[in-house]
Amino acid sequence: MVEKFHNKPFDEATMLKLDIFRECFREWLPVFVHNPKISKIFVYDFFAGPGQDCNGNHGSPLILLNEAKGERKQYCNPSSKKAIIFGFNDKNESESLKENIQRYLSCCHKSECQKSECLFKLEENVFVRDLDFKDCFSSEILKQKLACEDFGKFVLLDQFGFSQVDETVFKELARSPSTDFIFFIASSFIARFKDHPYTKKYIDTSKIDFDNAKPVDKHGLIADYFAQLIGNEQEFYLHHFTIRKGANYYGLIFGTGHTYGMEKFLKVCWAHDELAGESNDNKYGDYQKGTLFYDPENSNKIELVKRELRAKILSGDISDNISGLKFALKRRCLPKLFVHMAKELERQNLIKRVGKVNDQATKIHSVPRYQIVLA
Repeated sequence: MVEKFHNKPFDEATMLKLDIFRECFREWLPVFVHNPKISKIFVYDFFAGPGQDCNGNHGSPLILLNEAKGERKQYCNPSSKKAIIFGFNDKNESESLKENIQRYLSCCHKSECQKSECLFKLEENVFVRDLDFKDCFSSEILKQKLACEDFGKFVLLDQFGFSQVDETVFKELARSPSTDFIFFIASSFIARFKDHPYTKKYIDTSKIDFDNAKPVDKHGLIADYFAQLIGNEQEFYLHHFTIRKGANYYGLIFGTGHTYGMEKFLKVCWAHDELAGESNDNKYGDYQKGTLFYDPENSNKIELVKRELRAKILSGDISDNISGLKFALKRRCLPKLFVHMAKELERQNLIKRVGKVNDQATKIHSVPRYQIVLA
C-alpha cells in the first residue's frame, strides 16, 4: 500500500494534509527559535515516506526542511540561530528518502548558499533511519530528548491507518514537555471496523458512540477519545481537522501543552475552514460561499460557542478573562470570540470587567488577568 501510494501523484486531500503540516510548522518554528529557554530544536517525522511523489511534489520531509530555512532564508546561517536536528524515519522508503533529501540539499546549496555555510547537512543534523516505528519510539535516546524541557520538539506522525499511534504513544507525547505533535489517522476505517479485534487492540471503540454520529463527525469523536485519555491530569489542548476524500473521512489530531501552540494551530485550521476550523467538508451545515446568506463571522459553530460563552459568563462559571480565553480554545475557537462576547455583555450592562481590563486575544499566556462581575 505504501509503495502504490507514493508511486502516484498526491491527490487533493493529501495536498491539503501537507499544506496543514507546512503551515503548522511555519507557525511553530519561530516560537521555539526565539524562546530563550529552549537550547535545541528536534524535528521528528516518523513516517516520512520517500520525500516526494512521482511528480516531484514535496512530501513532509522536504516541506519541513524547506520551511526550516525561514522566510527570506533568515535561518540558514548557523550562527544566527540555535541548532535544529531533523530525524526522518521510514522503514520501507529510507533509501529513496535519503536520495531525495541529498538531491534537495545539493540543489539548495548551489542556488542559495555556500555548502559550508548551510544549516542542513546529511548525517550531521539531518538523519534518515529505517527503523520499525515501535523500536524507534521506544529507544532510550528518544525518550531522553522527549523528557527534556530545554529541547523544543515538533513530532509528525503521518501513519498509514491507525495502529501506530495508540494510547501508550499518545500519552507519552502528551506528557513530554515543550513538545507539539500532529498525527494523521484513518477515521472512517476505525468507525467501519470498530468491533474488529484488530481495531480494539489499539483503540477502545466501546468508548466512542459511532452509531449515532454523522460520517463527518466521527473523526472529532476519535479526537475526543484521545482527549479523555489525558483527563484532568494536566492542562492540555487538542484540536482536530477532518479531511473528506470521496466517501471516506480521515483526519489530523494536534496536541500541545501550551495555549500558544493551540492558538497557532487554530489559526491554520480556521484559515482552511473559516466557518468552523474543523474540516474541508461542511461539518455544521452552513450556507456556502457565493450564496446569499453566507456569513463566516456568524457561522453555526461560532454561534454555538457564543451561546456557550454567554451562559458560562452569566452563570459565573467564567469569572475572569483567562478562563474565558481558555474556554474558547478548548472549544476549538480562536480566543477573540471570548473578547467579543465579554464586550457585548458589558455593552448590555450585564457584566462589568474589573481590574487590568484589556481586549488581548493572542499570546494569552501573557495576558493580564481581569475579573468579570455580574452587574
